Amino acid sequence: MRKLVYLILLLSVQSCTAPNTPKEAKQEPFCRDLDDIKAAGKLRALTDGSSTSYFIYKGNPIGFEYALLKRFTKELGVNLDMIMVENLDSIEVMLDRGEGDIIAANYNITDLRKSKLDFTQPIFTSDQVIVQAIPIGWDTLSQTQREQWLIDSISDLYGRTVTVRQGSSFHEELLKLKNQGIPISIELSDESTEDLIKQVADGQIELTVADENVAKLNMTYYPNLIASISIAEDLPVAWAMRAQAPALLDSANRWLSKFKSTRAFAAIQLKYFKARSQHRLKVLSSYSSLGGDQISPYDDLFKHEAKRIGWDWMLLAAMVRKESNFNPSVESIAGAKGLMQLLPSTGAHFGADSLSDPAQNIRAGVAFIEAVMERWEADSLDTLNLIKFTLASYNAGVAHIKDAQALAVAYGANGNDWEEVSPYLLKLSIPKYYNHEVVKYGYCKGIQAYQYVNRVMDYWGHYRTGYK
Repeated sequence: MRKLVYLILLLSVQSCTAPNTPKEAKQEPFCRDLDDIKAAGKLRALTDGSSTSYFIYKGNPIGFEYALLKRFTKELGVNLDMIMVENLDSIEVMLDRGEGDIIAANYNITDLRKSKLDFTQPIFTSDQVIVQAIPIGWDTLSQTQREQWLIDSISDLYGRTVTVRQGSSFHEELLKLKNQGIPISIELSDESTEDLIKQVADGQIELTVADENVAKLNMTYYPNLIASISIAEDLPVAWAMRAQAPALLDSANRWLSKFKSTRAFAAIQLKYFKARSQHRLKVLSSYSSLGGDQISPYDDLFKHEAKRIGWDWMLLAAMVRKESNFNPSVESIAGAKGLMQLLPSTGAHFGADSLSDPAQNIRAGVAFIEAVMERWEADSLDTLNLIKFTLASYNAGVAHIKDAQALAVAYGANGNDWEEVSPYLLKLSIPKYYNHEVVKYGYCKGIQAYQYVNRVMDYWGHYRTGYK
């Protein structure tokens, strides 16, 4: 039996193709398993921007799928890259092409999907329910009229129009009913489930189908909605991945087996599916990537000041999120103040009379960034590396980052590539390295600047993904 399993795995691996393999008449499956993910240091998750899966609130990425994935990637020792898929019809194609490693989007296990994908054990199960809106003048309707309108059995779907996303598990279940002789009119859409729920609430479409947990959550946003009958019961929701990633599947299953029995998992479920009133406030907030278009109250200042240094304003927002969590009154133990955590001497040098004033603080902080960038001009860094070297310098000082660069060059690394320099920044806390002849400024706790760059870049990635 073991020989048979080994042979199957061997054949699976041999049938894979490397990412840069030229296209042939028949495209071979894309290969990227756990070892590749760990080597790259990143798991790429394909997801949807929804109130259950993933969105941004007050500058922070949140969501049920995101919360689970963050804990899973921490277990793996890799970073998480959330890739938001606008049209979920393409999510399996994107996975097949290697644009992601895992689908985490409240994804139901169905017979059709199982024929193409591997699924983890179920994260939870949910019924699929019909979502309809209470008509205007409901209170004036007679009992007979209400009963005629309300769908409380499958037979009540006769002649009704149900709109669902093409290729979704909801579409599969409706087709099953239709094949059983239920004359349902099925309208297909490329909109997300939550967009279709909103259209039902707004009266643009008659009915749609949603997982019960998602339907109940959305009913707190739209009080005129009700979830009536179930068209399918206890459908499992899980993560999906390519069949050519057995080690990733095994790792995810082992982690889920342990984590689902913890209080942390129960708390995540409570936060996203049961504490609905609190969740509603987040989703509908103007500081939500779902309900609004703001990251913080200071977006206009970021947009104005970022132009001076040629930065994306969301990068500046990400930096301020890391520095102060958008709190203009915060002060560090070292005495750094305000949104960009400037020392009074630094703020004064760059023209700030009051560091508690957001406009002055940001203006002075950007002037400081500009001065730091000028210190790196002679190195002819490309745009992305200039950003990373600048961020590290803002946190630890240009001198220490220059030391790390010199140390990297001394050991044969590329001094203009942050990915090659940053390991030597970490070494500046080790005597052998901070006493090296090329190091001028000695000891540096480089881990802080290293993590700072990673966190700012991470926030920036979330903002660019969440806010289109």
